Amino acid sequence: MYRYNDFDEAFVRERVRQFRAQVERRIDGSLTEDEFRPLRLMNGLYLQLHAYMLRVAIPYGTLRVDQMRRLADIAERWDRGYGHFTTRQNIQFNWPRLKDVPDILDALADVGMHAIQTSGNCVRNVTADHFAGAAADEIADPRPVAELLRQWSTDHPEFQFLPRKFKIAITGSPNDRAVTRAHDIGLRMIRNAAGEPGYEVLVGGGLGRTPMLGQVIRDFLPAEDLLPYVEAILGAYNLKGRRDNKYKARIKITVFENGLDAFRAEVEKRFARLRSEWKGADRALLAEIERHFAPPAFREAPLDEYEAFRAANPAFRAWTDTNLHPHRAPGYAIVTISLKKPGATPGDATAHQMRVMADLAEAYGHGELRVSHEQNIVLPHVHRSDLPAIWQRLREADLATANVGLVSDIIACPGMDYCALATARSIPVAQAIARRFEELDIEHEVGPLKIKISGCINACGHHHVGHIGILGLDRAGVENYQITLGGDGTETASLGEKMGPGFPAEEIVGAVERLVLGYLAIRRDAEETFLQTVRRVGLEPFKGFLYGTEARDAA
Repeated sequence: MYRYNDFDEAFVRERVRQFRAQVERRIDGSLTEDEFRPLRLMNGLYLQLHAYMLRVAIPYGTLRVDQMRRLADIAERWDRGYGHFTTRQNIQFNWPRLKDVPDILDALADVGMHAIQTSGNCVRNVTADHFAGAAADEIADPRPVAELLRQWSTDHPEFQFLPRKFKIAITGSPNDRAVTRAHDIGLRMIRNAAGEPGYEVLVGGGLGRTPMLGQVIRDFLPAEDLLPYVEAILGAYNLKGRRDNKYKARIKITVFENGLDAFRAEVEKRFARLRSEWKGADRALLAEIERHFAPPAFREAPLDEYEAFRAANPAFRAWTDTNLHPHRAPGYAIVTISLKKPGATPGDATAHQMRVMADLAEAYGHGELRVSHEQNIVLPHVHRSDLPAIWQRLREADLATANVGLVSDIIACPGMDYCALATARSIPVAQAIARRFEELDIEHEVGPLKIKISGCINACGHHHVGHIGILGLDRAGVENYQITLGGDGTETASLGEKMGPGFPAEEIVGAVERLVLGYLAIRRDAEETFLQTVRRVGLEPFKGFLYGTEARDAA
C-alpha cells in the first residue's frame, strides 16, 4: 500500500496549518460564513442540516490497519462514536465541532490521510474496484494507476476550478465492480489482440438530475498513454464545459451538447501535443508507485478444519455463501464485511467495530482493508482456514450479517436525516425494507438483488443503477418515493426506467415487497436473477405488481 513520501507529508501539513488559521478567523468573526465556505470546502468540510460534516478521502478505497484505527479514534474523540462509509469510498463524520476540525486533520495526517479534494469543482477521490489486487478475474491491480492519478490531480493548478466536480473510476477486471460507466471518466483495463494491456476509456457518465452512461471515447488506449490522455480530456472539458448553469456544467452535458465525435477530436488534438511533452516522466513515477503495491506473501495451510466447521454450522455456511468472493491465490478468499444488518444505518460503523475490523485485518488479512462503493468493508486477502475465527469475532461485534448482494444489502445516502440538499429520508426507508425482508425470511430465496436509495435528485445513493432504484422527492411538503427498475452498474450497465406514480413513505416498503414477490412468481427458475427477469419480460408485468391493472394502464 502506498505510504506518504516527504513531499506528501509536507504538502498535507501545510494545508492543515493554513486551514487552522482560517478556522480561527471564522470563529473570531474575521471571516463570514460566505467567505469561509470555499475555504472549508477545499478541505472537505460541509455545513449540513444540523452540524458540520467532514468527508475524509480514502483513495481507491484502500486502508491500512493504523488508518482504520485512527478513524475509530476520531469517531470516539471528536464525533459521536461512529463514521459513515460512502459510495465514493470515503468516510464522513457528521458531528465534528468546527474548532476541532484542524486537530482532526492533524490526526489524519499522522497516518497519511487527509480530506483534500473531497469537495469542490476539482478531481475528487479516485475510486477503484474494491477487490483490486486480489480478485481472480483481474488483469492487473488498478490501484497504482489510481494513485498516479491522485498525485497528478491533487492541487493541479489547471483543474482546481473546473466547471463542476469531476469523478474518475478505474477497474482492472472485465467484471466491472467500480461502476465505471457512471463516472465522468471511466477506465476499464483490457487487452488488445496482441495481449498487451491497455484501457477502454469512457467519458461523460454521471447520475444526478440528468443520468447518462459513459460513452467509449477510446476503445483501446496503451497503458503508457493514460495520464496524458486523461489530462487531454480534463483540458478539453475545462475549456468547453459550461459555467453559466451549474445543472449543465458536468462533462456529460459537454459531451452531449458538442457531440462525442467533436469532443473526441478536441481531446485527440490535445493528446497529440501532451504526449510529446510528458516524455515518460509519469512512467518513472508509476514504476516507483507500483513497488508499494506488491502482493503480500501468501501462505499455504490445510482446509480440513474450515470445511468441517462449514459443514457443521449452517449460519457460518450461509455467511460463506454470500460474503466471500474468489481470490487469485489458492486457499484464499476475499471477505466482505456487511455494514447492513437489518435495522442498521447502511454504511455506518462504530468506533468499536472499526477497531475489530482493523484487528482482524492485522491478524488474518495481511494488514489491509478496503471500503467498497456499496458501503461495506472488505478484507481482500484471507486464508480460508482463518475464516471460522474471523466469523466468530465478527459475530461478537454484530458484523456477521450474511447478506452481501441480497435485498437488505441496500445502498442509501444520508438523506434528510443529515443532508442539507435532501428532499426526503433515505435511512429509515432502507431500514424498513431490510426489516420487512428479514421478517419474510426470503432473502436467500430471492438471490442477487441490488436496491439503491437516494434522498434527492443528486443521486448519491446511485438509485439510477439499482435493480430497484428509489428516489425520494418532496411533493407539496410530503415525502414521495419514485421507483425505477432495471438499473445496473456493472459491465452490462443500464439506467433504471421510471415505473409510474410514486408512493408515500408509509407505502414504499409494501411496493418493494410486491415487486419482489412478483418476481418470484414469474422467474423461469431459481437461477434467473431479478435483473435477468426484468430484462426478459420488460416493465409491464412489474407495473401490474406495483399498481394493479387499472393503475398500470393509467400510468
